[in-house]
Amino acid sequence: MNIVVLEPLGIPNSVLEDLSRPLQTKGHRLTAYNTRPVDEAEQISRAQEADVLIIANQPLGRAVLEKCPHLKLISVAFTGVDHLDTAYARSRGICVCNAAGYATRATAEQALLLALSVFRHAVLADNAARNAQDKTGLLGQELYGKTFGIVGTGAIGSHAARLAAAFGCRVIAYSRTPRKELLQAGVEYMPLARLLAQADVVSLHVPLTAQTKHLLGAKELALMKPTAVLINTARGPLVDAQALAHALRTGQLAGAGIDVFDQEPPLAADTPLLNAPHTILSPHIGFFTQEALAHRARIVFENIHKWEAKTPQNQIV
Repeated sequence: MNIVVLEPLGIPNSVLEDLSRPLQTKGHRLTAYNTRPVDEAEQISRAQEADVLIIANQPLGRAVLEKCPHLKLISVAFTGVDHLDTAYARSRGICVCNAAGYATRATAEQALLLALSVFRHAVLADNAARNAQDKTGLLGQELYGKTFGIVGTGAIGSHAARLAAAFGCRVIAYSRTPRKELLQAGVEYMPLARLLAQADVVSLHVPLTAQTKHLLGAKELALMKPTAVLINTARGPLVDAQALAHALRTGQLAGAGIDVFDQEPPLAADTPLLNAPHTILSPHIGFFTQEALAHRARIVFENIHKWEAKTPQNQIV
């Protein structure tokens, strides 16, 4: 079996060698690339002989998959798979498994970090200290006592809810399936419109689907308090970026902390949020911790072992 790691997994070579050794001992061949392919032609060149592909978050479309006649499994080192043509994979009988749960703690912590950073003017404070300025204009707010709204209480949203509660927040939530353990912990579930109207912080933790694209547009943002802050560490297109930028410029919202965008960073110069006030941006680093990357590498190799044993785990397709 020919296994190809199409792009870097962000782990030391020694860890990659340890994870791949059991497969190589079985006689399987592994090729791991330490750079991202620059275009589809390079993707095809690397992947065309693969039986198994390991990818992270680089888009992988039908034009590439069509050139991979032996492909049977794609193990995705990511939670979301919207960057992959799953419909075509399904039509070909290609199994697709993700790395669900690898960055639960990391992403939830990033959401709280962004909320704290917006409330305490973290970037402006750093600039002031470095430029011989004082605390003028940096009066902040505490998370304690705020109403923290969680949109989507899967693994990440649930962990974010627990962190917010630990800060002394009242936690409210919107989700298709309420979690019993969160209800027992005092989290109040409610319709989305009601959550938006009540929350001081709205933190998004839902996947990107046809139904959730632009879940928050101009109409929904208008429901939020002018003192509220929006946090998005999930997927960029969940929010209409133009509408959010307008809401921030006009004072309709007090601030935003954004880790995900309509495109993967580096961001284009015309990205709407680049010039929006009271906004802290990070280049999609919610998942990007040493611990999370090591965990996801273990998962993607476990996916291969489980699939080979005909007991696939984390199967999306």
